[in-house]
Amino acid sequence: MKNRIAHLIGPKTDRLITTFGKAQLVARPNGAIELKGGMAGDKTAAKEWISLFMHEAVVRFSK
Repeated sequence: MKNRIAHLIGPKTDRLITTFGKAQLVARPNGAIELKGGMAGDKTAAKEWISLFMHEAVVRFSK
């Protein structure tokens, strides 16, 4: 029962997936995936990695 309740509640914080320089690709508690920070080169590397390994994901790019 304890595991079932923990699954329903879910995580309360962002989960780091990977980093690209200073850019961080994180999974939000609501299921959204967001790329935070980084410079133009970091974001380009992240977009390429996402297209190869997470092509089904919809990623939000923030500043």
